[in-house]
Amino acid sequence: MVNQLFPLTVRGATTRHRGKTLVGPIDLDLDGQGTCVVLGPNGAGKTTLLRLLHGIARLNEGAITWACDQHAAQTSQAFVFQRPVMLRRSVLENLIYPLRIRGVSRSEARDRAERWAKRAGLGSMLDRPATFLSGGEQQKLALTRALIMDPQLVFLDEPSASLDGRATREIENILADTQKTGTRLILSTHDMGQARRLADQVIFMLGGRVHETGPAAPFFENPQTLEANAFLNGDIVE
Repeated sequence: MVNQLFPLTVRGATTRHRGKTLVGPIDLDLDGQGTCVVLGPNGAGKTTLLRLLHGIARLNEGAITWACDQHAAQTSQAFVFQRPVMLRRSVLENLIYPLRIRGVSRSEARDRAERWAKRAGLGSMLDRPATFLSGGEQQKLALTRALIMDPQLVFLDEPSASLDGRATREIENILADTQKTGTRLILSTHDMGQARRLADQVIFMLGGRVHETGPAAPFFENPQTLEANAFLNGDIVE
């Protein structure tokens, strides 16, 4: 996949709610390669940063500039929420829905949905109501529903929060396969093991700001700030 979204340039990006600054000002430069993991303590602004970059949090100040125009950028992205949003329909219809609203024919949408469901281990559940699935199954369905549109970038907010080890492994396998196709992944997680397994790049958030960023290996081996080092050691960081 040729990624036309990147580089992404963020300058002074800030979002507020009722006069309170939630995140910002943020300065970032991201390329289109690999998986970027956003880390930080609770309340650091990880989820808000993802929402801001994706365009579902209001940009009050600053600029977020993609390599393409805003419309093309929006239609080339997907967002997977921490709590999967399920349509009150079958697994199959949940997968068909985003294709149909993009104008894909019913027969082609069904074929693509069946193929993707099989890849995600949901092939035997096509007729099952999505709301009856387990937490891990719902998360796989939400992820598959995002990937079926072949996005160039996927944001994921805590993709395996509250899942057991087996479900987490299945989600990570899907993400690893997705990355191999050239799709850029930007995700937040509290799971340090997951961060170490998946990250090519790390953004460390603290107090609504980007406190440290860089390649994953140097960050985990030798963080450049006392706060990042304390966080990696399991200390309380405020």
